This record gives sequence, structure tokens and C-alpha cells, in this order.
Amino acid sequence: MRLADFILDHMEAILSRWEAFAGTLLPAATGMKSLALRDHAQQLLQAIAKDLSTPQSEDDQVEKSMGRASKMAGAPETAAQTHALMRARSGFDINQLVAEYRALRASVLRLWTEGREPDSHHVDDMVRFNEAIDQAIAESISYFSAHVDQARNLLLGMLGHDMRSPLQTIRITAAYLAALNAGEKVSSAASRLIRSGVRMQALLDDMVDYNRTRLGLDISIAPATTDLALLFADELDQLRVVHPDRQVDLDVSGDCVGVWDGRRLQQLLGNLVLNAIKYGAQDSPVRVTVTGRDADVLLDVTNAGVAIERSTLERIFDPLQRGPNHQGGNADGSLGLGLYIAREIARAHGGEIGARSDETETVFSVRLPRSLTG
Repeated sequence: MRLADFILDHMEAILSRWEAFAGTLLPAATGMKSLALRDHAQQLLQAIAKDLSTPQSEDDQVEKSMGRASKMAGAPETAAQTHALMRARSGFDINQLVAEYRALRASVLRLWTEGREPDSHHVDDMVRFNEAIDQAIAESISYFSAHVDQARNLLLGMLGHDMRSPLQTIRITAAYLAALNAGEKVSSAASRLIRSGVRMQALLDDMVDYNRTRLGLDISIAPATTDLALLFADELDQLRVVHPDRQVDLDVSGDCVGVWDGRRLQQLLGNLVLNAIKYGAQDSPVRVTVTGRDADVLLDVTNAGVAIERSTLERIFDPLQRGPNHQGGNADGSLGLGLYIAREIARAHGGEIGARSDETETVFSVRLPRSLTG
């Protein structure tokens, strides 16, 4: 008997073994009824049987064995994809999802070969079946991973939103305590709270911005006529207060007025300067140069220190990256998103950002068109 016919004729026996195995995948399977344990297994097997009965070329077989077939025959949104989505929603992990397919492969082949002598179609059917299972696994993993990523990103988005209110309360209370002039101990404690609140707010902002990009959304901006010379001077004044032991110089030339989101560009500058402070030579100043040109404004943030290796420089704007010369390890509590977010802010303004490094200095350069249409 051909394998496709065997699957259809022995559907209940195969499904019973599927259900029995799925019930062992704890804790997700705890309390699940037969219908939920079987989920879309019958539709999946029917699609496999139809696929086995469908003529295909050698190239089609190769593509399927690598999980690259466009879709399994007979399934507009494949049973494998739907099954993955339901398993993710039920709390199964990806290892349990793949284990179901391993068990299915073994049980079908074992049932089919029991008491039967191989015939001329035996090897071909077995190869085709394994290719179909591999394709189903690839489809399931892709859908499962996408669902998990989306759920995580939505959770981060809600967390970021809900944390803003209590954090704001902490910062306002700390500022109130600092204004009481209730003694050095109270003032010192209030100052620590304020500094910690600023750091927490920066982390929260980075997380929310990163989450937006992972959801396929651009960094949000609200453009208005802005003077970058004044805006950047204000941002650097705030950074000097937080880092009184570091020298940060600002040099402005040319016309620096354009249409940008001032708050976002302050965030971009702050991320670049903080990166220079963390990774640059501690005894050398950080230099910020702003140059107004005809159609755009060029921002350079320069620091001395050890040269960044080429391999690191090529991925320095990737998320969750840290440079090898980071001062103090993870003590600053950053997420490794500063340069990534700086790049996304530049892109949101129609600009571009790059980095170069040698034994003398490291320079991050940002080009910002004067307007989003310019």
C-alpha cells in the first residue's frame, strides 16, 4: 500500500498516537482535552497525503527538503502554520512543537512498515514523506517564532507604557524632597533618586523605541522649525551635570536652523556623547562639532581612545551590541541600544549616520537634511 493511502486509511490510529504523545508535553498539555491535543493534526496529515500523491520534479523535492516550498499542497494557510499558532497560544515551547513532528514521523513510518515487505515505491514514498514533514516543521517554526516575537514586543510595549506613570511620580517626589532644604542627608538622597530616575527614564525610552522598530514601526517624530545650536547646547549642559568629571566641548559653525524633531535629535546626540564617554579615553575631551551647510547639517561626535576593530565597526549600529572597551562592564545598566536608536532617529529624519575609527580618534558622523522633503 502506498504511504499516502495508508495515512488516509489509518488516520485514527495515527491521531491516537499523536494525541498520546502531545499529552506528555507538560506543563502546556495539562488539562487539555482530546480535540485540543489533536489540534490540526488531521488536516496536516491530509495535506501530507495529498502532497505525496502530487507529482513533483526533483527541484521541487530539494526545495521541500530544505523547508523552502511555497506551501504544502492543499492548504491555503497551511495546517502546519495554524497548528504552530495554536500551540504557541496554548503555552507550548518551540522544542515541544518540534518534538510533535519527530514523534509523528516515527509513528507513521513504524505503523506503515509493520508486517509489510518493501515494494518498488517504498523508498520514494519514505523520502517524499520526510520532505513533507521537513516542510511542515519549517512552516511551523516560522509561524511559531513570529507569534512569540509579536507577543513579546506587545508585552514590552505595555510594560513601557505602564512604567511611565510610577517613574514620573518618583522623579517628581525626588525633586520635591530636594527643594525642601531639609538637610544634607535628605538633599543627597534626593539627588541620588533624581539621577537614578533619569537613568531609568533613558532605559525606558530606549526599550520603547526599540520595541517600536521590532513591531515594524518607525521611530515617531514631530518635526518643527528648530535651531540645533541652541538645542544641542542645552543637551550637553545636562550631560555635563551628570558627568562632571568629563570634558565635553561644543563647536558650532554655519546656519543650524531646519525642520526636525528637536527632542529626538537631543536623544540622538545624548546617545552618541554617552557612548563616547563610556568607550573613549577618560583623560581626553569629547568633541561635538555641528556644521551648517547649504542643504543639511553635519554632526560629528569625536573621542580619543583605542581604535575600534573593523569587524566591530561593521555591526556597531546593530541592536544589543557593546564595544569591547566599555568602561566598567555593565555597571551603567544600559541595554546596548544607544547607537541603534541613534541610527533609527537619523533615518526617521531622512538622514544617515556612520562611524570611522583609527589609532588617533573615533568619530560618529550624522548628516541631517534641513527638512524631511529636502
